[in-house]
Amino acid sequence: MIEIVSAERCVKCDLCVEACPDNVFDAVEGGIPVIARQDDCQTCFLCELFCPTDALYVSPLADALEGRTETELAERGLLGSFRREMGWKNAKPRGTAGDLSYRIFESGSIIP
Repeated sequence: MIEIVSAERCVKCDLCVEACPDNVFDAVEGGIPVIARQDDCQTCFLCELFCPTDALYVSPLADALEGRTETELAERGLLGSFRREMGWKNAKPRGTAGDLSYRIFESGSIIP
């Protein structure tokens, strides 16, 4: 379940809002996203995977954590830990950063 959006780390890109299939977050103009519907979180970790700054913590537990602070989670290296363990960088899985296959759809041209 999504537990934390770090105000200190968040760059307000709203990638977590866009990635969430359950509409758990609300975007806030000029602010960090808000966990608006925490009970709807299905613990899919997509928000954490797409967060470029490790500003999110998704607990693998179904129940909300109590007594855990952002500082404690950061010190233990748990903010963004799922993304790192999966090898994601720049919102892409390991090894796909150099993949140019998407360019086949640009202007009807073939990849150079």
